[in-house]
Amino acid sequence: MSYDPLLAEIRFGCGLSPVHAPPGSVQDMLERLAGPDHAAELWPIDGPEVLMDRQQSFAALQRQRREAKGDAAQLQRIAKDISALRKAGRAAQLRWFGQSLRRRIGSEDGFRERLAFFWGDHFTAMGRGAALKDGTSPYVEGAIRPHLAGRFADMLKAVTTSPLMLNYLDQASSMGPGSAAAARRKKPGAGLNENLARELMELHTLGAGGPYGQKDVTELAQLLTGFSFTHKQGFVFRTGYAEPGPETVLGRSYGGEDPARLDEVLALLEDLAAHPATAQHLSRKLAVHFVSDTPDLELVEAMAARYRETDGQLLAVYEAMLSHPAAWQGQGNVKPPVDFIGSSLRALAVAELPVDKRKHMERFFVRPLRMMGQTWETPDGPNGWPEEDASWVTPLALAARLQWALAIPGQVTGALPDPRQFLTAALGDRAPESLRFAAGAAEGRREGIALILASPSFQRM
Repeated sequence: MSYDPLLAEIRFGCGLSPVHAPPGSVQDMLERLAGPDHAAELWPIDGPEVLMDRQQSFAALQRQRREAKGDAAQLQRIAKDISALRKAGRAAQLRWFGQSLRRRIGSEDGFRERLAFFWGDHFTAMGRGAALKDGTSPYVEGAIRPHLAGRFADMLKAVTTSPLMLNYLDQASSMGPGSAAAARRKKPGAGLNENLARELMELHTLGAGGPYGQKDVTELAQLLTGFSFTHKQGFVFRTGYAEPGPETVLGRSYGGEDPARLDEVLALLEDLAAHPATAQHLSRKLAVHFVSDTPDLELVEAMAARYRETDGQLLAVYEAMLSHPAAWQGQGNVKPPVDFIGSSLRALAVAELPVDKRKHMERFFVRPLRMMGQTWETPDGPNGWPEEDASWVTPLALAARLQWALAIPGQVTGALPDPRQFLTAALGDRAPESLRFAAGAAEGRREGIALILASPSFQRM
């Protein structure tokens, strides 16, 4: 099977739209992705600098609280200011969520939106503590989105030096056993943390079962000591925390200079990105996400080969995926909840979202996503959201989808379209005849729209 514009928008984009024509070819998809990021310009999301500003504000308030000591009135004022900052953070996260939905509805480059979500999930990071909590969207906007069509190594370095990732995996305070910082500690023990090193290998690059062992993890963790951040500078490399001497990872020696140098660690990240196991792991994960839980082996190998040939140029890997016949076969994956809601809104051509009305955003989108099993920006762990269809096809999750399909579309569109017209907008000529008959025979528009959204044809990519 060759390129299909409707399937391109359904499987690799954000769904069909009555407003936006699907891309005409694989080359068209790739050119849009390599071109300007129009959706980010139209519906902006703050970058990581907003998190630094928030950190500085919290740090100032914490300092004031220490200085206030027994001043009850001053302490009460500071407590109110801290509460207001936390509330503003939650409101910002909701606003960013609304912007991401707007991008899915209005973008002419749906593949970019899907890739941003995929790589954001691949490099899952969630802020710990009041200052960085709710900061996932700015992290994705700054560390991941600019590199979607570039080299994987560049994305890997941006993510690994991101304050949010360093905070999430407890890297910022990790110190080498032989470092100057460890020597100054009053308590025994060096405070080495292996979280980032382990996830770098197991999740981000080589994959579970890759060609590494515990010794590689420990040596990499020691090499990463020094990676930290401040609320004023963002990422910093603290030589006083870095483990002195060389470290051997996957049979190659890194470091050994005094003082330790950042470029040795960046060279290690380049080598991890270039490893054949990384090419295989990333190619299979992309194929699973976009094509099938059990992707064609030849498809995965074609993608991995292009990765190796091009030094991890992601645009070339996407081209290998989209150009392979296996990418256009099969019934497709079940849409995760975010994709289900996004593609529904896109098919309905929703013009405006109540992004400034917290209660509506919570009722229309946040709570339904949670009921469907995908709380926004809150996966269970650093391995992100599950890919298997079975994770989304549960009685409670399916009931939540049906309830949303019945209750919400009419509240975000105003007047619902005729179900027969909507079926064409949502599925085009891919709609089965049985669904066409059911849409025409529906009791009313509300029921007809819900029937289409809840159908197996719409639920799959």
